[in-house]
Amino acid sequence: MAKRYWLMKSEEEVYSIRDMENDGVTCWEGVRNYEARNLMRDEMKKGDWVLFYHSNATPPGVAGVVEVSKEAYPDYFAFVTKSKYFDSKSDPDNPRWFMVDVTFKEAFSEVVSLNEIKASPKLKDMVLVKRARLSVQPVTKEEFDAIRKMGKEKK
Repeated sequence: MAKRYWLMKSEEEVYSIRDMENDGVTCWEGVRNYEARNLMRDEMKKGDWVLFYHSNATPPGVAGVVEVSKEAYPDYFAFVTKSKYFDSKSDPDNPRWFMVDVTFKEAFSEVVSLNEIKASPKLKDMVLVKRARLSVQPVTKEEFDAIRKMGKEKK
């Protein structure tokens, strides 16, 4: 199957691209939206590339690139009572929530802002532009390449 492309959101003050760069690899836990969960669980594959998006930032935008390094597995934070991601209805034998692992690839010197993305005619059909609230979303190769190019051109 061909490589797929994604956009995943993280609040910059919670976990930023710099945190990702320092860690090298992390689990992408805490997704509690069924549509986003289904995309991670059913469609994300090892080797897929992901635009790392800072939400609730000034400005919000794409801060870099990560790669899916481990396919979906149960989000064990759902079973930890003291975790902010605990879900009493999630059962280890029949998990409700899943996560993937991602590996750092690159950070842009500046974010490609949501306003820049919206201003680009090439990106007018992006899920991010049409349904901005979804925390995990598909991106076409053309959209991924356009945003990555925009990020690399910032010096």
